[in-house]
Amino acid sequence: MWWPPWMAAWLAWAWGAGAGCPAPLGASGGLCQAPLGPNASHPEPGHCRRPRGAADLRAWRLSSGSLREKTSSWFLRLRGDHHCIWTVYQLLVRSVLLCCTTSFRCGDSFPVDVIQENYVRNVRNCIFSIVYPTPFKSRVRLVAVSEEVLENILDLDRSVKGTSDFLQFVSGGKVMLGSVPLAHRYGGHQFGSWAGQLGDGRAHLVGVYTNRHGERWELQLKGSGKTPYSRNGDGRAVLRSSLREFLCSEAMHYLGIPTSRAASLVVSDDDVWRDQFYHGDIKKERGAIVLRLAKSWFRIGSLEILAHSGELDLQRRLLDFIIREHFPSIAMNDSNRYLEFFSTVVSETANLIALWMSVGFAHGVCNTDNFSLLSITIDYGPFGFMDSYDPNFVPNTSDDEKRYKIGNQANVGLFNLSKLLQALKPLLDSRQKQLASQILEGYGEHYYSRFTELFKTKLGFLGESEDDSYLIAFLLKLMEDTKADFTMTFRHLSEITEDELKELHIPEEFWALQDLAKHKLFSEWVTMYLLRLNHNKGDSDTKRRTRMTTVNPRYILRNWMAESAVQKAHLNDFSEVHLLQQILQHPFQKQQAAEKAGYSLRPPAWAKDLKVSCSS
Repeated sequence: MWWPPWMAAWLAWAWGAGAGCPAPLGASGGLCQAPLGPNASHPEPGHCRRPRGAADLRAWRLSSGSLREKTSSWFLRLRGDHHCIWTVYQLLVRSVLLCCTTSFRCGDSFPVDVIQENYVRNVRNCIFSIVYPTPFKSRVRLVAVSEEVLENILDLDRSVKGTSDFLQFVSGGKVMLGSVPLAHRYGGHQFGSWAGQLGDGRAHLVGVYTNRHGERWELQLKGSGKTPYSRNGDGRAVLRSSLREFLCSEAMHYLGIPTSRAASLVVSDDDVWRDQFYHGDIKKERGAIVLRLAKSWFRIGSLEILAHSGELDLQRRLLDFIIREHFPSIAMNDSNRYLEFFSTVVSETANLIALWMSVGFAHGVCNTDNFSLLSITIDYGPFGFMDSYDPNFVPNTSDDEKRYKIGNQANVGLFNLSKLLQALKPLLDSRQKQLASQILEGYGEHYYSRFTELFKTKLGFLGESEDDSYLIAFLLKLMEDTKADFTMTFRHLSEITEDELKELHIPEEFWALQDLAKHKLFSEWVTMYLLRLNHNKGDSDTKRRTRMTTVNPRYILRNWMAESAVQKAHLNDFSEVHLLQQILQHPFQKQQAAEKAGYSLRPPAWAKDLKVSCSS
């Protein structure tokens, strides 16, 4: 059997060095240079050499064995009980080495796009396209790292962030040896209308990592170059939007909201041109990349595209994989497993949106392609946290019809779930379709129940009272009328004593309550509120305040804070990025640095004029 020289060298390294088998989306044995040239998806054999000085990453293993299908023309060779390597000749597509370990079942893998060239096109009959990141041409700088993600999710020592190999990996300049990065094909309803094929237009799935806790995480670079799904885009992301995503995904985690995570943020000196507000004012910005992580990046649109294309066998395979990997309570031999899956997604989506509302978070672009099947917050774009309470708050200036205003997010969740059901119907029988419709009808009750539960906790209530819902609605109406600050109203209620409230003596430090107290019905609400608190069994004012300060944050990532960090970052001053990182890791604790920075004070006047858009 003839093997090309590069294959023999690869096998000698993989087996002779005792490293086992390199995983397809990245291996423990080091890094190799990402392919350069006009077609970054089509590297030549032998394009990389085993690097030196990558010891910090050599014990670190990525895999994609469960995601990519092995080409039928390949022949399987076993080595021991736990490792296998796919080798042979390639007939129609170029040869790729794969590794399958016992942590993934080979039967779960999916077909990839048969076209290897990287150009925009309509893709069919696959879940992924193989496409490599496009390295920046200029100097790359590591702006920020989440050490908690490195150490507790990726099992890496924090010192790895100082290595050149780490910088090259998180910037798309190098990929793990044997790596085959992927771009995901999906569709979606955008602003209520079917948009057809969308997909990862500027993101690359560069590995799947299973950590010491047994958690499976998918690593994705965002802003790392063009893919077949880039449509009219350039495959890049700019510093301002990347910085916001990095900060907010981590902030949401520490607020207790299910979310994707961010491991790192890098910035380049590459020119990226953007019309930020679609006014024809195109400006030069700098390209940036975020390394972000999620248990899964599959979203409602992942199933929609397959249903719309009539690829039902592939849809069934994908759905079974998602259930097996991420919904362990559902038995795979259960004929109603798709119904159980849908029921879980309905309740968990209701829970997620209720959690958003509890911290005043508006996603900004709640399209079906941005709604995770795992019900976590993904794809941070023109998001925003409310300052003054306003049910009509819209963070995204591109949303002219205010479809995704904060007060409509629950309704949008219902719309998106209806589109998920529509995609699932070809896989359901008539009885299951009827039951699924009934499940969807229960969404509103799920949402209302969870919303009420969260706001009762925010107000310090224990037990049940028939007036609780009225008290919550009453307070929100007072806040709306007085434009009281959402976050600080609840925080100040957590800190003020019952005696101060009873006397309607509001100290100056509780400025949000002072605004609320201007309402003529404030005293009436206070009376009802104190009466309700007196019904808390075994409670005290000290216990109440302690309890409430653990659920009502003092610090959130307000738009003005993010914008301040962005403006400094444009001048290569990343001090506020690091400060916000530090503060937002402990949003419920009063911090001297945060107080000095004014993060718990009234937002500055200029904050009212801030705008964000889909341009990123």
